[in-house]
Amino acid sequence: MPARISPLQITAYTATTACGHGKTSLHTALADERSGLRRNDFGVHPLDTWIGRVDGLEALDFPAAFSEIDCRNNRLAWYGLQADDFIDQAIAARDRYSAGRVALVLGTSTSSIGATEQAYRELDADGNFPASLASPILHTPHSLGIFVQGVLGLQGPCVTVATACSSSAKVFAQAERLLRLGLADAAIVGGVDTLCGSVLFGFNSLALVSAQPCRPFDVARNGISIGEAAGFALLERGHGALQLIGYGESSDAHHMSTPHPEGLGAERALDDALARAGLDGTDIDYINLHGTASEKNDEVEAALVARRFPASTHASSTKGYTGHTLGAAGIVEASIALLALETGIRPGTVNTSTLDPRCGPQIRLHTGQAPVRHALSNSFGFGGNNCVLVFAHGETP
Repeated sequence: MPARISPLQITAYTATTACGHGKTSLHTALADERSGLRRNDFGVHPLDTWIGRVDGLEALDFPAAFSEIDCRNNRLAWYGLQADDFIDQAIAARDRYSAGRVALVLGTSTSSIGATEQAYRELDADGNFPASLASPILHTPHSLGIFVQGVLGLQGPCVTVATACSSSAKVFAQAERLLRLGLADAAIVGGVDTLCGSVLFGFNSLALVSAQPCRPFDVARNGISIGEAAGFALLERGHGALQLIGYGESSDAHHMSTPHPEGLGAERALDDALARAGLDGTDIDYINLHGTASEKNDEVEAALVARRFPASTHASSTKGYTGHTLGAAGIVEASIALLALETGIRPGTVNTSTLDPRCGPQIRLHTGQAPVRHALSNSFGFGGNNCVLVFAHGETP
């Protein structure tokens, strides 16, 4: 088992989702049990499904200095940075530590692929991309990192994590290592993913997309609802009101798109996260589950939670609120875990009416309110890329 780690304080965080711009909108939606999903209106020929869409990106005033990498994903990143004054706090950290001592670690699974799709739709007579979409950087997975690094004026380590749906959970683990090894004095972590045809029709080709709003852990669940989101957090050394105290990662490589039937990789990540936090299952008050509403994922995760946590633990999936935001799911759901610690909200599992009988008493349908000392967030990606994060209220010694 890994050794216990020193806590990192989370001095700022934010999330922009289909529920709204910033933490207050997200908290209100969770408290009111109000889903942000709507019928799909994205794309030239919209797929018959429900989505979690962020409004206003098309009309956003995007920084002119970065016009060569202007795309939906970077626009959402720019919009997300404005929420909760995060950009100001990020720049203050840069000025406090120096530009070269602040790391940037961002997760994404699609990055700017929507712009690549558009470029191919608009080929000129010679088969070339239009000038507005011709920048090579625009069509790389690192487009997001280059953009955020540029607008924040950072010069430290800049890393893109692309491990499917665990991407922006794993950024916290990378940040902890960078700070512990002295390679940076602070780290800005986050994740951004936007809607695009490749994702919507790609997941649909795997028979994973529902024609109704997703219903995590419901006995009649029949697939995911895809969403888009941007989220960020600022990590610094030492104790604070909100803390990262543990993480666990694993790669079980059981199958390209199906989890291990016994959840072995997920359980290994859980074990390592609890060990680094110095906790066991009885210490966890709230769990934000991966809970995609796909048949196998929910079955395996429900069994893991039922056998490892007491009945008093409050667990839920929040993908019925935001949709499955893919590479941004980790940071969005980490933000929800942090909201639980900060406000005592324990979200329910919206859209779900009848839990699968394989679920234990931990999985709750309705939002509750009670103090949260420790919160855990699960993120499980294609190919068995698993990450579990443990956060603590600052009163924890």
